[in-house]
Amino acid sequence: AYLTVSIEPLPPVVVGDAVTLKCNFKTDGKMREIVWYRVTDGGTIKQKIFTFDAMFSTNFSHMENYRKREDLVYQSTVRLPEVRISDNGPYECHVGIYDRATREKVVLASGNIFLNVMAPPTSISVLAADTPAPFSRYQTQNFTLVCVVSGGKPAPLVYFKRDGEPIEATPLPEPPAGAGSWAPRNLLHRDLDDTKVPKSLAAEGEVGGGRPPATAEPPRGLAAERGPVTETIPETVVSREFPRWVHVAEPIYYFRHTHAPVSDGTVEARATLTWTLNPQIDNEALFSCEVKHPALSMPMQSEVTLVAPKGPKIMMTPTRARVGDTVRILVQGFQNEVFPEPLFTWTRVGSRLLDGSTEHDGKELVLERVPAELNGSMYRCTAQNPLGSTDTHTRLIVFENPNIPRGTEDSNGSLTGHCGFRLVLALTLTVILELT
Repeated sequence: AYLTVSIEPLPPVVVGDAVTLKCNFKTDGKMREIVWYRVTDGGTIKQKIFTFDAMFSTNFSHMENYRKREDLVYQSTVRLPEVRISDNGPYECHVGIYDRATREKVVLASGNIFLNVMAPPTSISVLAADTPAPFSRYQTQNFTLVCVVSGGKPAPLVYFKRDGEPIEATPLPEPPAGAGSWAPRNLLHRDLDDTKVPKSLAAEGEVGGGRPPATAEPPRGLAAERGPVTETIPETVVSREFPRWVHVAEPIYYFRHTHAPVSDGTVEARATLTWTLNPQIDNEALFSCEVKHPALSMPMQSEVTLVAPKGPKIMMTPTRARVGDTVRILVQGFQNEVFPEPLFTWTRVGSRLLDGSTEHDGKELVLERVPAELNGSMYRCTAQNPLGSTDTHTRLIVFENPNIPRGTEDSNGSLTGHCGFRLVLALTLTVILELT
């Protein structure tokens, strides 16, 4: 008998689309059955999906009810209402007819088709490769942005832009061995001076925009102009640090792109952009990572603005610290969105911290059981990222505690006074009695 089977190829489809698999056949024999298979494990396993039994004119699914997602439209046509990544792969249609010579023999023919299921990326983010990182006025450093794109199939096309313009980057097959082991561009060092010239900032914002620099007022005393309790305690002085070197030319960017398969059939793509950072021109520069993918109608993007920290906002609790209180000094934020994440360092001006250390790292400094001797002491918080550094000085004001009599604390905050006097008196009397 005459029997031919053919299936028209399908273009790639997107997750969630409805797909129809149509099996075309021609024969002059009597139909026996039509069976659709899903081929898995490289063709070693064929799983039945639907069967049409021509003898009884019935069709049925071979999938369990809770997994049944296929519909038999007409004898040889199967419809997948919402395709998934797991539906990706080859399918086969087998058609059987009765042999003319004997009804017990069935003649088979088959056709195959590959269903290519695409998935658009589900997330994109841009971050700094190494954060937090310190700022250096005189030493250049390489900086790397990382763009992470997840959930796509196939792997997306990833590229970077600066201020809306595509960046022409040199491909970098291997990541740099270390931050200081390679230098994309030679730099000209111009040491204007070795003294740090602080620029005062008002509490509300940075001096700039054509306005003359403001003069920082010296910290005020405890009682001077200390009015109602609602007045802010502590007072802060802010200064910023700027680089003392410049590039001799535009930076050269280095680009690297990798992708790794995920268990659900999608890929995670990572793109890195590395260059020699120049805070003078890179501060407030807008960098964006964009993705092109056949399953997207328009590019997907994520962007960050490189910004040095400025205008730190410091909060001290309690606002009216008393002898014996535990004081917390916390950086609540900045007057701008800072990227990359700053590094915070606390020091006490002219002395060590309460615990005896020279400095403390982190956004918060905790002073436990503050003694009266700390009244008027200044604490410096240095916030820095590769683009710049800013210092904030906060004065600690310690009030008397009515619950603790004056003279009952030593410099470590422990009670002495009458108890110590009684102990010394008792020891003295004991010695006198023993001598007599």
